[in-house]
Amino acid sequence: LRDGSLEGEHCPALTIKDSRPLGSHAFNHFLSSLASNISASKSQARGLVLVALSKSPAFYFNLLRKGIDAVRVLDCYSDPFGWKDRIKDVKDTSKLLSSILDVGRGFVGDGKARFAVAIDSVSVILRHSPLSAVASLISTLRSHDRVSCMFWLIHSDLHEPRASSALEYISTMVASLEAENLFGLEQNSHRGKFQARLKRRNGRVKLLHEDFHMEQGGIKFVNQSLVPKVQFNLQLSEKEKDDRAKVVLPFEHQGNRKTVQIYDGRRSLSEGTGEIHYIRDSDDEAPDSDEDPDDDLDI
Repeated sequence: LRDGSLEGEHCPALTIKDSRPLGSHAFNHFLSSLASNISASKSQARGLVLVALSKSPAFYFNLLRKGIDAVRVLDCYSDPFGWKDRIKDVKDTSKLLSSILDVGRGFVGDGKARFAVAIDSVSVILRHSPLSAVASLISTLRSHDRVSCMFWLIHSDLHEPRASSALEYISTMVASLEAENLFGLEQNSHRGKFQARLKRRNGRVKLLHEDFHMEQGGIKFVNQSLVPKVQFNLQLSEKEKDDRAKVVLPFEHQGNRKTVQIYDGRRSLSEGTGEIHYIRDSDDEAPDSDEDPDDDLDI
């Protein structure tokens, strides 16, 4: 998300999905991180348009204290159906698209500067608009030459499986959160698995797995080692190292003052035409007397 998109390609897009109210914490984590990078000029995007559907702008102003100067909030929470402001109506995805682009252009100005887009709940839009309209909205934003990257949250348990599948299909990255168990968890301490699938530009897919736990301050990720967990020791003891050093390998010349024949493998020995190199322990010794002097030998 931070690196943005290349000229002529669709921008990277991340779907965050969950089956419990854990996804909003992951969304806030990504939002805070990207806003901080944009504010510090460490991202291709020069600003971020946040479409607030599930929480008020005041919540995000309090959340993004450090990076709030890089964010413009499109308030679809206070008046979602456009009763006061007809421009913002979540039931009309065309108007919503125009509003997002207008806020972005006004934010970054003219030129080739790009902005990021974040939608805090696609589930709210899906309540009032068909899946085809929502998919078209996201696809249009992805292909827009002023959009650097975008990400959104969907509560997959509120919709048919085809809704999540459609959004995953048009995404370059998918992150899912799964709780360890649904019962017996403290109110402010949830644990689970965070799984991410990233599709690279060359078509290769990378899978990431991390543990997470919830705290009052937000979600915390626990980085996992890249070394696979095994049930045996990969290190050798000193005795094992000594024993390994004493092993006589079949291709090693052990210095018993005998001629060693090394076949180079280019021809069959059964045909009698293979090239055999003779190596002796002492350079001053000649080949055995029964050797044919006409043979092609390397001494």
